[in-house]
Amino acid sequence: MAADSTAMSTQLLVDALGRDAQFHMIEAPSSGAAVLQVAKREKPQVVVLSAKVGESNAGGFELVRELRALSPSPRVIVLLDTSDRTAVIEAFRAGAQGVFCRTEPFRLLAKCIQCVNAGQVWASSSQLQFVLEALAKPTLANFTRNGESLLSAREMDVVRCVAEGLSNREIAQRLTLTEHTIKNYLFRIFDKLGVSSRVEVVLYALGSSAPHPPTVLSVSGTARPVAVPAKPGAASVPIRKTAT
Repeated sequence: MAADSTAMSTQLLVDALGRDAQFHMIEAPSSGAAVLQVAKREKPQVVVLSAKVGESNAGGFELVRELRALSPSPRVIVLLDTSDRTAVIEAFRAGAQGVFCRTEPFRLLAKCIQCVNAGQVWASSSQLQFVLEALAKPTLANFTRNGESLLSAREMDVVRCVAEGLSNREIAQRLTLTEHTIKNYLFRIFDKLGVSSRVEVVLYALGSSAPHPPTVLSVSGTARPVAVPAKPGAASVPIRKTAT
């Protein structure tokens, strides 16, 4: 199944790939809900999906996650306009088994589909290097409680960026969102995790469990509260919530 960013480009993609007799092509509309509907009905083995399909800038990556949650789950190849580091990592993080850049020769797309259908991963050496560098970064904790995920997929993306030390502006640029949206995500993350600062989010992300709420002591001679960790070795952090 193929779904590009526009109906015309999808039709061109389907026609081009359909010339190869080994492929039975299914044309999907260029909207997230429609792609899922067609995938549920037709049950394709492989989905070639533009990163720009969907109702938001990051819609294609969210759609990859939803496609991978189907049963049976199709193997997904994400079409990228350029081999952007962030887009490549985001595609594989979402569950794609291949990324194909439009700057590559089109004839290689058929080989990409064959490899992914055979259970292999398709990526260029530079794209693979992006993924390896991302894997070398600290592993985040499993954000679950009683078997249920505490955070949404997008909230987890924000946490990863915070753990890398990115500012709100840098996170917004990486996830193609606004700074205001990032602040809203952070406040929701604070509430869900029961923390009150970015430092505590990082401690939670790098540890195996949530940090205990710090105890605030009233210190004589100063109007400033002092945060004392309730657990040995925990960092002292302020109580006031801030998403900046």
